[in-house]
Amino acid sequence: MNKYLKHIVILIVALIAINFISSKVYKRFDLTSDSRYTLSASAIDIIEDVDSPIVVDIFLEGEDFPSEFRRLQNETKQLLEEFAAVNNNIVFNFINPLEDDATRERNIQQLTQRGLTPMQLSVQENGKSSQAVIFPWALASYNAQTVTIPLVKNKIGASQQELVSNSVQHLEYAFADGFSKLTNPKRAKIAILKGNKQLEDKYLVDFAKTLKDYYYIAPFTLDSVDTNPQQTLKAIQDFDLIISAKPTEAFTEAEKLVLDQFTMNGGKSLWLIDAVAMEKDSLYNTSGKNYAVSRDLNLTDFFFKYGVRINPYMVSTLYSAPITLAMGEGSQSQFQHLKWPYSPLAGSSSKHPIVNNLNLVRFDFANQIDTLKNSLKKTILLETAPLTKLEGTPREVSLELVTKEQNPQAFNKGNQTLAVLLEGEFTSVYENRVKPFDVSKSVNKSVPTKMIVIADGDVIKNDFARNKPKELGFDRWTGQTYGNKDFLLNAVNYLLDDNGLINIRSKEIAVAFLNQQKIGSEKTKWQLINILLPLALLGIFGFVFNYFRKKRYAS
Repeated sequence: MNKYLKHIVILIVALIAINFISSKVYKRFDLTSDSRYTLSASAIDIIEDVDSPIVVDIFLEGEDFPSEFRRLQNETKQLLEEFAAVNNNIVFNFINPLEDDATRERNIQQLTQRGLTPMQLSVQENGKSSQAVIFPWALASYNAQTVTIPLVKNKIGASQQELVSNSVQHLEYAFADGFSKLTNPKRAKIAILKGNKQLEDKYLVDFAKTLKDYYYIAPFTLDSVDTNPQQTLKAIQDFDLIISAKPTEAFTEAEKLVLDQFTMNGGKSLWLIDAVAMEKDSLYNTSGKNYAVSRDLNLTDFFFKYGVRINPYMVSTLYSAPITLAMGEGSQSQFQHLKWPYSPLAGSSSKHPIVNNLNLVRFDFANQIDTLKNSLKKTILLETAPLTKLEGTPREVSLELVTKEQNPQAFNKGNQTLAVLLEGEFTSVYENRVKPFDVSKSVNKSVPTKMIVIADGDVIKNDFARNKPKELGFDRWTGQTYGNKDFLLNAVNYLLDDNGLINIRSKEIAVAFLNQQKIGSEKTKWQLINILLPLALLGIFGFVFNYFRKKRYAS
């Protein structure tokens, strides 16, 4: 008896010890093939030293969710559990803002005013169709600061399953990005170039507002180059990145030298260039037409030395965003969305973090880019669909084009490059050339740096309605939101990234879904199988058991 008691006591003590040790030391294992529950090192770096609570409220909660969005809900919960496992200061709650009918409308209004727009879904389950409204957003709060985190990553033409797949792939980046805004102080400085008749500030409002969450932003004019080029060159070195948004006035040689030496000293740059002078607004006149002409910005040699050439051709494609025109006379006129080949929708099959899982980007009167051989690494970020043609200038452009049937055989130039990334050690444009002014410490070979060239300035231009700026990429006529802002933000983040956050976008996650139509048509069959088959197997087992039992004892 004492022997058995001793063993029981040892067993109890061992179990207590195991439980105590396991509560202090534990290890999580991710056995998924795509490591979807293993946080990236960049994401861990952002939150591991947070010493006060980050409270996350997720509004992706409800009873009538379609199955695809229940998957997004579960993936969000599991991802936040991983963040909380790294740092228990990550606290999250799932909230259903539509649960109480008495406060439903008020909650919708309050959330919408904060920019958390609702999403209407079609629910196809059990062979029946219905509608559901959800708020695919989260709010993260830390030290009296709050940021919004989008949980759905839109993509034009995507089904609900594809939408959720894109969103699941985007989740870790979305939360890591939101936490980074809350916990990381601004470091990099961005200069918005002025002085060459770039876009007015009102057309850059939305993107500038977005950038301010990450970086310091200030205007920088090159006008002082004429009087004090050395001081201008010194002043621009205080910035990490320059953005030139649709300049329309030619650059002087002195200005180009300042910009060249900025690059030679490791500065990054984002160029949005129109090689053709043509505006959509200029067509809204009595004749409905205007002439497109080439625009000389005196930058041909500048970009040529760096390995790209922006050609003065207009890109025309059958895969484009529509133009909205009033058709009809007087009170009978109606707004119609019509095919317009000069607004290319550009995408990429590349897995580069800037464009991976990105919605289509809308261009207006874009130009074509050639890449040239040199030592720099070149990555094509955006290109047109294959059904594309190039139109030289000068050329008349008329709104009558929307009434004419286009011949697909004429669009035979294939994919055309609209945006390219340059990386490496740049060679100075003014190497072995007479310089427009003396530079005290001239550099002919840069340290490793980056540059992005986009052959259209309107990519960064936000729309205006009722004297208020609209979200960049939003078309107020069709209600469609394009990927312009995400693309440009990714581009800036990549150019200035010092913690690898942008690389989270390259993570590939495969999401498998059930076939809802097949579920509806075969529901009864599988219900019967699941109910009757276990009973049948149990009956067979009982019969066999009794048969052998009787046979054994009968003998």
